[in-house]
Amino acid sequence: QVQVAESGGGSVQAGGSLRLSCAVSGYRFNSYCIGWFRQAPGKEREGVAVIGGDDSTFYIASVKGRFSVFRDSAKRTVYLQMNNLQPDDTAMYSCAFSSAVNNVQNMPSGVLFEAWGQGTQVTVSS
Repeated sequence: QVQVAESGGGSVQAGGSLRLSCAVSGYRFNSYCIGWFRQAPGKEREGVAVIGGDDSTFYIASVKGRFSVFRDSAKRTVYLQMNNLQPDDTAMYSCAFSSAVNNVQNMPSGVLFEAWGQGTQVTVSS
């Protein structure tokens, strides 16, 4: 059974950086999709970045140029590098696994992801 686990959240001031990690276990192939989602209190969950099975990437407009998603296949880990963080980025961040999504042209729907992590909190103060 595939499992994913996030780490790396924390509290930073506006303009700071954090790197989130998503460790994948229970899947023997190297090609898979990881999506990063976030949910702030009182708001709906939104997808912010994704890396497809073919290493294509997509970012929503509000994070493009500030966030970067990449993988280390040897470590079976996908990272979300977040720079120039702003208070609006405050949320619980979760990663999700999909074996079906290969090339990404937009943010896939959450229903396409088979496994979700518990989340890691990111808090940005002004």
